Amino acid sequence: MNILLTNDDGIHAEGLWAVQKALSAEHEVCVVAPDKERSAVGHSITLMHPLIINKVHTNGGWGYAVSGTPADCVKLAVREILDTRPDMVVSGINPGPNVGINIHYSGTVSAAKEAALMGLKAIAVSQGPGENRGFEHTAAFVSSLIRRIMDKGLPAATFLNVNVPACAPEKIKGVRITRQAIAPLREKFHKRIDPRNRTYYWQGMDTQVLDEAPDTDGTALGGNCISITPIRCDMTDYDAMEQLESWNLKM
Repeated sequence: MNILLTNDDGIHAEGLWAVQKALSAEHEVCVVAPDKERSAVGHSITLMHPLIINKVHTNGGWGYAVSGTPADCVKLAVREILDTRPDMVVSGINPGPNVGINIHYSGTVSAAKEAALMGLKAIAVSQGPGENRGFEHTAAFVSSLIRRIMDKGLPAATFLNVNVPACAPEKIKGVRITRQAIAPLREKFHKRIDPRNRTYYWQGMDTQVLDEAPDTDGTALGGNCISITPIRCDMTDYDAMEQLESWNLKM
């Protein structure tokens, strides 16, 4: 199987090459990733600057480093770099969870979403914080999940957002199919004054507020379970459509 591998932490990221090593044992893997960290860029694409591609040897392998966003990487890989369309796109492994409303900001998740928009099977993979800093157990789970996806398939324009606990593999309590939590972030800004007496701000965030409902992604991950959330590219609220129709709006 041909797999396109990308991320938002940059082509030198440890998690990227951990999953590349695991997948290369069974599949043809092409790495196309940002040339530097592009965390929290969401689904942005580059329009006002040219995109530069360089072949990079790193972490015992090689890939294409792109001077753009994760979504740019997927677009360029499929349209220009690869000779054939990939059977699967894997984005990650991100060091840190992508649960709740962080899904909207995540470059990791957006790369998988871009792939799904292009009609490709895709997963975004993140590993939560914890005692185990290696990525091998997450990479092994990705390998098994890919086999299941190719066997069972995914709905059109739907991809999977996967979060794996960072604890030792024997402490993982199972796999749960979850929904995205929508609890707001607890945000703050740090106000500073520069040497020219100009005010500037650093955006910060306290620990993410997690929805305590048992069926949410953050709750599953916090309970040492692997969370798999199917994400639809179609963001239409069909219930709201019916409500708006009842308004009988006129010009």
